[in-house]
Amino acid sequence: MADPLIPWRGDLAAKIQPQIPHAARIWNYWMGGKDNFEADRTAGDAVAAVYPEIVTMAAQSRKFLIRVVHHLAAETGIDQFLDIGTGLPTMQNTHEVAQQVMPHARIVYVDNDPMVLVHARALLRNTTAQGVTAYVDGDYHEPELIVEDARNVLDFTRPIAVMFMGVLGYVEDFAVMRSIVSRVMDAVPSGSYLVLWDGTDTGETVNEGSEKLAESGAVPYYLRRLDQLAECFADMELVEPGLVPITRWRPDTDDAPWIDAHGAVARKS
Repeated sequence: MADPLIPWRGDLAAKIQPQIPHAARIWNYWMGGKDNFEADRTAGDAVAAVYPEIVTMAAQSRKFLIRVVHHLAAETGIDQFLDIGTGLPTMQNTHEVAQQVMPHARIVYVDNDPMVLVHARALLRNTTAQGVTAYVDGDYHEPELIVEDARNVLDFTRPIAVMFMGVLGYVEDFAVMRSIVSRVMDAVPSGSYLVLWDGTDTGETVNEGSEKLAESGAVPYYLRRLDQLAECFADMELVEPGLVPITRWRPDTDDAPWIDAHGAVARKS
């Protein structure tokens, strides 16, 4: 596979490190995308060799996002989304799903990877005249700065869906992860929703895959226990079916596979 042709300019080019495997690009490779380099593919193959289900997880994570965003827009009336840790654009991104249901929906994407930001600016455009799609160059370790920037687009007096889609596993310390989630949710009003999923230590081979990722030179991914993920939704009202494998959150088919990635949607009271 040839390396991607990427429309970067100026300072962003200096920040791209093709020789070092990178989380967003590895994930893009698992999803069948083209926005990755040889180092990313090598790392991705090393993980898939011991945990081939990672390719299924990547595809299923996008299906989970589609189902969740559609549910929130169509069933609960949410028209504001704060998608933190966006990753590289692919099919059916948050704004596309939301604006199909709510043409006036406002979406703020957050990421601090230069390659992600370049693609976001080029590809993540409004699908409707009424909608708004914006991007924040931000690190989720600084949630107050993210919220401050997001206030330029989102109305924090009305409910917002906050999304952490498989990204907080790169935070080693669970207490830090918990703090990030809490600080963002403290900033949004009652009636807002938290959408969160992460890889879980629910199988032997998924743990082996995590080890291979670290050995490849990529940023390690720390699998969570189910009780840790449940703690992230403390004091919120879980939407049925609660904390489950992401394939089994309101699936489109009756034969949804088991997967070592769990998530939930919960409403802030």
